[in-house]
Amino acid sequence: MTRVHDMGGRWGDGAIPVNPDEPVFKEAWHARALAVTLAAGGLGQWTLDASRHARELLGTMDYTRFSYYEKWLAALADLLVARGIVTRAELAAGQGDGISPLAPRRLTADAVPAVLARGGPTDRASAATPRFAAGDRVITRRPARNIHVAGGHTRLPAYAAGVPGTILSCHGAHVFPDTNAHGLGEAPEPLYTIVFRATDLWGSAENPRDEVTADLWQSYLDPAP
Repeated sequence: MTRVHDMGGRWGDGAIPVNPDEPVFKEAWHARALAVTLAAGGLGQWTLDASRHARELLGTMDYTRFSYYEKWLAALADLLVARGIVTRAELAAGQGDGISPLAPRRLTADAVPAVLARGGPTDRASAATPRFAAGDRVITRRPARNIHVAGGHTRLPAYAAGVPGTILSCHGAHVFPDTNAHGLGEAPEPLYTIVFRATDLWGSAENPRDEVTADLWQSYLDPAP
């Protein structure tokens, strides 16, 4: 079963409006929400995959009514409390009760450019041998769920589960989100770009030659029959 966040391919939501002239941040607090989230991640108390899972865990009513950056802030608050970094009382008061032991790890303004330039690469050296090569036909696992943690994080979207596709390229081994989000280790696996026919995904397409690509990990895939 999927949560409310797994919305890809859902019927009836209408087109996504795109305005290339809109500013990067529609409101000033959006930029602050992004900055606070990145700075908190820099404390090293959770992984990128864990932060994504925290947003997925938001209640259905909250997830559907929150804006994009409201989801980010709500998930961040949950993570901070769950990891014992702040208390609910401190959140309610808007200030901490003393200096946090994590203060030495704070992201200072002068360090921001280098940190952002470095990013968070997920490619890893691994003994795992790629099972597939460019041009191979594969089929994605069904259902789209985390097989390591019940209800856990996964990057296999529901709309692509059980669908045949073709390997476009292999990107080497990358951190596996399904374990990394839950403290079970990075467990790097080969990561592939898969090409799907739009008609296989949706049943119909604007153009029968339309294709969709997705980056998926090896354990999500089997050889196509």
